[in-house]
Order: sequence, then C-alpha cells, then structure tokens
Amino acid sequence: MRKRVGTAAVLAALLTLVPSAGVVTGQAGMKQSIGKGEGALSIIAWAGYVERGETDKNYDWVTAFEKQTGCKVSVKTAATSDEMVALMNEGGFDLVTASGDASNRLISGKRVQEVNTKLVTSWKNVDPRLQNAPWHTVNGKHYGVPYQWGPNVLMYNTNVFKTPPKSWDVVFTEQTLPDGKSNKGRVQAYDGPIYVADAALYLMSHKPEVGIKDPYALDRKQFDAALNLLRQQRKIVQRYWHDAFIQVDDFINEGVVASSSWPFQVNLLQSKKQPIASTIPAEGATGWADTTMLHAESRHPNCAYMWLEHSISPKLQGDLAAWFGSVPAVPAGCKNNALLGPEGCETNGFKNFDKIKYWKTPVANCGGGRECVPYYEWVTNYIAVIGGR
Repeated sequence: MRKRVGTAAVLAALLTLVPSAGVVTGQAGMKQSIGKGEGALSIIAWAGYVERGETDKNYDWVTAFEKQTGCKVSVKTAATSDEMVALMNEGGFDLVTASGDASNRLISGKRVQEVNTKLVTSWKNVDPRLQNAPWHTVNGKHYGVPYQWGPNVLMYNTNVFKTPPKSWDVVFTEQTLPDGKSNKGRVQAYDGPIYVADAALYLMSHKPEVGIKDPYALDRKQFDAALNLLRQQRKIVQRYWHDAFIQVDDFINEGVVASSSWPFQVNLLQSKKQPIASTIPAEGATGWADTTMLHAESRHPNCAYMWLEHSISPKLQGDLAAWFGSVPAVPAGCKNNALLGPEGCETNGFKNFDKIKYWKTPVANCGGGRECVPYYEWVTNYIAVIGGR
C-alpha cells in the first residue's frame, strides 16, 4: 500500500510538470451537474488522510460515505509530493490530496480540472484564508477543495530533551545532545527535494547575510548555501524518511531522537505511549496546505464530486484534525467534536496560519526581476546530497 514510485518515474514526471511563473493553463468542460455515482472512487492521499477505521475504529470517514453513495473508495498512499505528481501523470486516479508544492504543477501540467464550486454546496463554509489560496486558485478559477493544513514540526524524544529544543540546529549540525551523547546517527531528515526549503528557512535566521527572504525563491548563491548545509547534515542523518510508519518504527526501535515530522507521527507515537513530543523552534517552520484535486481524466467524476462535498463536512474535518494533528479547512470542524476536543484546533495551530512557510513549487522567474533556481534543480541536487555527493 505504501510502495514508492521509482525515482526515475518520479523525476520524469517532475521534468514535464514544472510550471513557469505566470504561465498556467486551464481545463475546458468544467462539470455542470452531478449524476448517479459510478460505484467507485480512487484517491491518492497522504498517510492517515483517508481512514476507514482499520487502524482505529473511532476514525472512519469512508464507510458511511460508501453506504450513502455506493461509491467504493480505494486509496493509494503516497509518501511525497513528487510521488503524487508522478502518479497523477500516470493516470487512473480520480482525486489527489495535493500539497502546495504539487498543486500548481498539476494545474500547469493539465493533470487536474477546474472544480465547479457551485456543485460543492458546503464551499461557503471553507476557511476564508483558504478559499482563494494561490496553490489551487489561478485566474479566479478553483482547481480543488481545501482539505487540511499544518506545520512540519520538530519531533523529539522527551527522555533525551527534557525541555523542547529551541532550534532546528539539533538536526542540522553535529552536537552533543542533553543526554550527553552525539546526535550523529540519531536524527532524520525528510526524503523530498522540498526539504531544501527547511535548510533555507534555517539560514534565514542563522546566516542573514545570505539574504534569503523566501525559502522557496532562492538565487544561485542562496541555493548553494542551503545545499552546503544539507551536505553537512548528511554526515549525521540516520535515515531520510518518506514513509510515516517507518519513521514511527525508527523512533521506537532504531534510536532516532529528533527529526522533522508531521503531527500524524507524533500522535501515533503518543498513542503507543512513547516519550515523544513536538515543537516549532525559533526559526519557524515550513508547512503544507492540502487541496483535494480532481484528475482531468477522472473516470468517476460523480463519485468524486460527492467526495469533495463529504470531505469538508464538519464531522470529517474535525475527526481528521484529531487523527492527523492538522487544522481543519472548515472552522466548524473545530466545534463540538468529541475526538478533537474543545481546544484541539488551538493546540494544532489554528492561529499560526500566517507563521508557516507553506510548500510551493520553486520557479526560475521568482518575481522582482530575480532569477531563482527552478524545482528540477532542487530535485537533481537533493538526490545528489542524499547520495553523498
């Protein structure tokens, strides 16, 4: 279920779907009505995003949908945005829960179609901060329905860190941790080229002379500085993680004590009574705002539209936020949800929206007359870093 698409396939998809700034193409034939369900629906999703109670019976927003609509849901779990782009490029799927570093590539590459928000009756309940977000809205057209959002957190072992780490330096630079042991071989980093932005964010605070203002818009000098930091980090990394469940196992069984992560892994580890907590260090955090997008050649568009409406129901939104540790795209999901609790959205960072540097695809023409390093170079260079080059 969590099998990765091969690196060559991912890279091939990326090189054909990297957008140029300001050049985005739309889709003709936006759906005007919803007919009878086709009986099936296939979704590419992040781990933990489409649950049917198999892991925990309390978290199930698929079974009732299937009974109500007759649309049998199948899920392909993807580990990175690049894998999602590759899978959408291959075709055969209806929906994808795309983050901002994939969504504009999918729009530019004509892999997704414009969504008729008039057919999504609960659209009006979506958080106004998300309704016209640039990662799914182009020239006033919406190419998806917001799903959830949140930060990439620093997850840590509380037996090692009695107080939360104040800086991301615990995963970027070799040092002695509070338990008196080196962090070498005990930290992880994310296995995705977009992680270059995490290094850039760190440099914004620690090397302001480099002049980084936007961690996704790096000129050659700034990009090289981020790569140098990542090469330094390579010497201490135990694993570059892409599978959330493998990372959970690494924290339990492989001696890993600190890493960038998602709230989902934090919640899973805490549910297993592990000494785990998370924090957003002083430098801030990158993050994700995910959108459910409809494939341009969806074979089950009626079921897909039914799911788009279902996906922003307050009950689903609150349950998912409780399960993943994310923030609902629908504020009503924060209220009266037994699983999330009255303070759940506050705990998950509802008020931190403007503090997160959301994933987006780096482009060459990054504005203001600046020439920046495009995403395909992030891909090739990050692969080289991971490979020790």
